[in-house]
Amino acid sequence: MSETRGIVVLAGDGIGPEIVDATRQVLDAVGTFEYEEHLIGGASIDEHGVALTDEVIEACRNSDAVLLGAVGGPKWDEAVAKDPTAPRPEQGLLGIRKALGLYANLRPVKPSPALIDASPLKRELIDGTDLLVVRELTGGIYFGDSGRRDDGNVAYDECAYSIPEIQRIARAAFDAARQRSDSPRVLSVDKANVLESSRLWRETVKQVAEEYPDVQLDHLLVDFAAMKLVSAPAEIDVIVTENLFGDILSDEAAMLTGSLGMLPSASMGAEGEPGLFEPVHGSAPDIAGQGVANPLATMLSGAMMLRYGLGDGVAADRVEGAVDAVLEKGLRTPDIHEGGEGETRVGTAEVTEAVLAELAQG
Repeated sequence: MSETRGIVVLAGDGIGPEIVDATRQVLDAVGTFEYEEHLIGGASIDEHGVALTDEVIEACRNSDAVLLGAVGGPKWDEAVAKDPTAPRPEQGLLGIRKALGLYANLRPVKPSPALIDASPLKRELIDGTDLLVVRELTGGIYFGDSGRRDDGNVAYDECAYSIPEIQRIARAAFDAARQRSDSPRVLSVDKANVLESSRLWRETVKQVAEEYPDVQLDHLLVDFAAMKLVSAPAEIDVIVTENLFGDILSDEAAMLTGSLGMLPSASMGAEGEPGLFEPVHGSAPDIAGQGVANPLATMLSGAMMLRYGLGDGVAADRVEGAVDAVLEKGLRTPDIHEGGEGETRVGTAEVTEAVLAELAQG
């Protein structure tokens, strides 16, 4: 990557500043970037009274990509408990997703060979797993009409999808599959035997698949997909599904690795618009400032930013390879340290230095 790319950094709360700082060091080892730092979440509430300002939204829109640490913490939870109208840190995350039009959430699940025994599944089941869950992020039941009727005795939530909404998430999944493999496969997950919205989903995904003759398309009902994730995850390449199903399946898939501290994610919008890249884990305020936070999920989110947001797959491969090499050498932050033979317990700075050393050798 020769040109300088602009990245907005939203470190956030808790361990966010620590893990983002570590990731910036790694990014600087593989490319040239200009960073613009802004507040989000609880830090923004303390400074500005809101979790997300218009200034931050504008900065993100003008960037090439957005790197986020984490938001939230008990300080602001307690404020909301006392006053339900008080601003919540999570409003910043939801707000930036909406402002940037981020409709596709990409969550890869590829257990590191060095950590494969941390998975709750047997080694023979998890070995070879390398899948991606593509979740529609802005439609479906979470955004449909909802309420109560009959004096509060009946509650309802509407799940609605339009053809254009399904088309764009399907194309995002097919494009991601092409980037991942020379033999790309997409598994579309729905509940077409019961739900009309799922029947439209399946019909539309089939139509989009005609634009991608090189990508194998299969369909699976969501209950069977949930079973397949724990019985044969290595057989899955890319899953694409609607918001509610994706929320559940992506969390199920996350547990295949045995540690949320290792999982990256990306939220993408229209082509050419900046994406948002962040670790799956939370702000972990109980360990903030102690120098023991695991930065690897944020580094891997940085790798996703390089691949999907900035189009530099080579640099992304380098970062992912360096992380794997460090784990193979037995270096473990406390969250993934099990005291096994060959393991060395380290902190944030030590594991970051080790990743940088691997990149320097490459």
